Amino acid sequence: MITSTTSVPKSIEQQVLRIISKRKAIKSRRLRIGSDLSRELGFDTVDVVDIILELERNFHITIPDEVPLATVGDFVTYVASHTPEQVQAA
Repeated sequence: MITSTTSVPKSIEQQVLRIISKRKAIKSRRLRIGSDLSRELGFDTVDVVDIILELERNFHITIPDEVPLATVGDFVTYVASHTPEQVQAA
């Protein structure tokens, strides 16, 4: 299972993992925070763009093109730090 940081709400982490794993039918337990989407998991640019679009829809956020998102942890951290619920909880 993933070792998460305490600053990321478990619900956000689980939703991000579900979205990423659903894209390639990868079991969530195979995903690690440090897993590189392209090198380790075989995701291509289209897969990453689809994940970004799904995250934007689900979390009501915008992820700019220039944000470096290579690992599972990059996605989890970005979404957690830009999700309105996270701001309200602070």
